[in-house]
Amino acid sequence: MDSDAPVINTGGMKKQTQKSDAQLLFASNMKKLRLEKKLTQEKVAEAAGLHTNYISSVERGERNISIVNIERISSALGVPMTELLTDQGKKRKPSGTKV
Repeated sequence: MDSDAPVINTGGMKKQTQKSDAQLLFASNMKKLRLEKKLTQEKVAEAAGLHTNYISSVERGERNISIVNIERISSALGVPMTELLTDQGKKRKPSGTKV
């Protein structure tokens, strides 16, 4: 293979070890809510029907989890799914406000 050949970007997928902003947001919200409710990862895992190691890796932002598991975790935490997916740092505009 010629070392002077151009490198072609194939648009390949991210490596599994890279964390997306969505994963990190979910992880942060999940951990914050869990701690506010004084729950251990073990209690959340048990209530969600998931393994403790899985819950731990989700909280570290290492998992691209399914909508089914988002629902299970939100139920275990006793919050709507939107609580886990909303950026609490961004202020919402009141409804009816023009852009």
